[in-house]
Amino acid sequence: MRRRAFLASLMATPLGSSIGRAEQPSNKIPRVGVLAPAENEAAPVVEAFRRGLRELGYVEGRSIVLEYRFAHDDFSVLRRLAEELVNLPVDVIVIRGATAARAAANATRTIPIVLGGIGDPVALGLVDNLARPGGNITGFTLMAGELSAKRVDLIRTAFPDATSMTVLMNPSNSGAEEYFRITEEAAGSLGFAVTRVEAESPEALCALGPEALGRAGGPVFVIGGPMFWDHRQQIVALVAAARVPALYPEREYADDGGLMAYGPSLLANFRQAAGYVDRILRGAKPGDLPIEQPVKFDFVVNLKTAKELGLTIPQLILVRADEVIE
Repeated sequence: MRRRAFLASLMATPLGSSIGRAEQPSNKIPRVGVLAPAENEAAPVVEAFRRGLRELGYVEGRSIVLEYRFAHDDFSVLRRLAEELVNLPVDVIVIRGATAARAAANATRTIPIVLGGIGDPVALGLVDNLARPGGNITGFTLMAGELSAKRVDLIRTAFPDATSMTVLMNPSNSGAEEYFRITEEAAGSLGFAVTRVEAESPEALCALGPEALGRAGGPVFVIGGPMFWDHRQQIVALVAAARVPALYPEREYADDGGLMAYGPSLLANFRQAAGYVDRILRGAKPGDLPIEQPVKFDFVVNLKTAKELGLTIPQLILVRADEVIE
């Protein structure tokens, strides 16, 4: 009878179905940590990850447990939050941002870590190479440094008469200094004088005032990061008050009223991260899973914002855009 019941259960669940993949052989409900410096449970990146899990057949609270740890822009607590996840323990830790990645890497060498999206994990010293990272870290990169020159070139094409450029950055982000160096070098090669403006917190953004971004008179280049992402509407409003154009690192800035945005999809990365978590829970070693580079990039131009600023966007930019918001 037991054999008959077992065969019946196999027939009831299609071979290779997502629900079958989500079930663990030991009937143990996997526990996955989510560590981020700025997000909350309702954040788009977190929801993108949960959506990816649902598509694989996981049901939160029933076939998988998610343990959230958010620093709420206080980077100093990330190490403690990472250690909390390690001590639970969780089976996998999903990461948002390079600073959180370093905190998790310092907290454990054995629990698998999946990067939801950071700039360059090799340059940051997290892995040896992208194709075969080794150790306990894998995931997805945003190619932040490599895209800096491309973004500067887009600004030059859009504003050929500009002689200066303001770079807005959060110096607390791991890798921020390297990304600024690459951006400054690319800007200098195209004839831009660069002004650096820093903000390490939402309060610092408010304290800047629009004059800080408008003083140089040229376009603003935003170096991305978790805190900026969470407060992108505040940044877009600050740039609008300064009455200057800007290029942002993710399309959501343009959706929220920013003039132009170019970069890979952070939400797509986190949705795909669910697949890596699934593979690890089923036995894959994180060090054998290549760190994936983005294959799709969004270039979005907001003509409504251009009109409000009294700008004419060159046709060469418009034909290159993947989407034009009117």
